[in-house]
Amino acid sequence: MNNKTPTRANAIVLKQILNFIPRGMINRLALETGVDAKARTFSVLRHLSAMLFAQLSHAIGLNDVCDWLRLKSAALARFGITPPSKNTLSHANKGRNAEFVEKLFWSVLGHLQNASPSFAAGRKGKGLLRRFKVKIHAVDSTVIQLVANCMDWAKHRRRKAAAKMHLRLDLHIFLPSFAVVDTAGQHDNKRAREVCATIQAGEIVVFDKAYVDFEHLSDLDAREVSWVTRAKDNMQYRVVKNLTKGHKNIMKDQIIALQGKHKGVKLRRVEAWIEVDDAWRKMVFITNNMEWSPSSVCDLYRRRWDIEVFFKQVKQSLKLGSFLGHSANAVRWQVYTALPVYVLLRFMAHLSDWGHSFTRLFAVTRSALWERIDLLALLKSYGTASGRFKVIGALNTAWLPGYAPMKT
Repeated sequence: MNNKTPTRANAIVLKQILNFIPRGMINRLALETGVDAKARTFSVLRHLSAMLFAQLSHAIGLNDVCDWLRLKSAALARFGITPPSKNTLSHANKGRNAEFVEKLFWSVLGHLQNASPSFAAGRKGKGLLRRFKVKIHAVDSTVIQLVANCMDWAKHRRRKAAAKMHLRLDLHIFLPSFAVVDTAGQHDNKRAREVCATIQAGEIVVFDKAYVDFEHLSDLDAREVSWVTRAKDNMQYRVVKNLTKGHKNIMKDQIIALQGKHKGVKLRRVEAWIEVDDAWRKMVFITNNMEWSPSSVCDLYRRRWDIEVFFKQVKQSLKLGSFLGHSANAVRWQVYTALPVYVLLRFMAHLSDWGHSFTRLFAVTRSALWERIDLLALLKSYGTASGRFKVIGALNTAWLPGYAPMKT
């Protein structure tokens, strides 16, 4: 742990963060997607910088973003950025193809993983992650609430509008491996094939029963992908064989054959008591793997809940509670700029051995955006997560008369 006070830097913290995205990558993707073809004065770089700032600052709206950037125009000018007007930024969010920023997210993620193999390797496996020496994917979706009377394209109920992000999370590295933004009206199982398309043979995927489509599950089995999900209450089946019991909290462990449309398909059915929020609930799981212990089936499904932690980190910290535009393209721009900001912050946490929560990481970074201090040194100057929080090295603080701390 570095105990020194964070040193001054030549660039403000915002610029240090933007430097993790290679300029050549931005230019290449702009050419590939054609988003720079009609740009005159408001380049893709300026647009991207404004939207990344909106995420990092948690700006209230377009006026907030543009006014803030205009007040800091001198600092922005040092690295070739001029602040946009409200109309310019609004028009770009509406008309500039969000495919660019979607591709940028995946390129940034790959670039950072190549830059630091230890970041790509992920967390040191404990328990389940160490026991299974293959990739474990968690699949789920999260609803992003929108304003119904302004966003007709996203209406899915009479008085509600929402977008939905379907995401596949690699549990070993706790980073996305697939993401797509759609309207909330489409059922999850309609996206199941797309979300799981690139999972390789021998890997494991865990998802909620909303993604259950037995034709898709049979396809995963044919691809030698192991899967675990919850059984729907109306699933029709007959018991082929009752397996040995004796495992704690396991009520039933069975080989079953589906009835009805998918008659004859054999699956494993595990019925168990699972502790959820300090209360015990009976849950029924199904899987295509006949060799795992029933407790391993339960443990795998419990790890699916890790993706809910990811959604919580992104939605509570980044700018996804309110939107800067009403069009589908503007919403996609905002969602897909939130994801690279999350990955960049996680990368800096990795480089600085950050020991606190993601929420605190975001708060510290946000408060220092316009400071000329070394961000990684600042993050390293914080104490560890164990014990009472303390600042090991603090910046010089100006105290009001009579409020300075007493010297000991």
